Amino acid sequence: MKIICIGRNYAEHAKEMNAELPNVPMFFMKADVSILRPGTPFFYPNFSKDIHYECELVVKIDRVGKNISEKFAHKYYSEIGLGIDFTARDLQQKCKEKGHPWEISKSFEGSAPISKEFISKETLNLGELAFSLKKNGKIVQLGNTTDMIFKIDELIAYISQFMTLKREI
Repeated sequence: MKIICIGRNYAEHAKEMNAELPNVPMFFMKADVSILRPGTPFFYPNFSKDIHYECELVVKIDRVGKNISEKFAHKYYSEIGLGIDFTARDLQQKCKEKGHPWEISKSFEGSAPISKEFISKETLNLGELAFSLKKNGKIVQLGNTTDMIFKIDELIAYISQFMTLKREI
């Protein structure tokens, strides 16, 4: 299973990170062992002292596709969920400074918890979908698809130029 993540797709977050806004989608992969199934506890890894979290939309691909046109991209998914993208920021910074890939900071085991339930996209307004993350009962992140630089169908079309998208087995 591929876990394809999009970096810097929210302008405000990119500004918080002092990062340039991308001209094209910036994507990276997480290993399948990154998935943390619902009900499984997350253990803070001993290799980092600075783990950050971001709530993310999860789009479940349900058809195999390559070189998908943006106008047909909506046919390749039917459900949306939520996930957390855990990042070891201290390791990521060291990798960035050396010009190294930073999967070690993003793709470690358990770094991608996903929601138990996925919701049919037919019941959602994907153009204006709000989501949030609570930590100990306090809201720590608010997001909305209106703030996405690249929309879901654009992302599917772009990524499918480089790799075949497959459904979960």
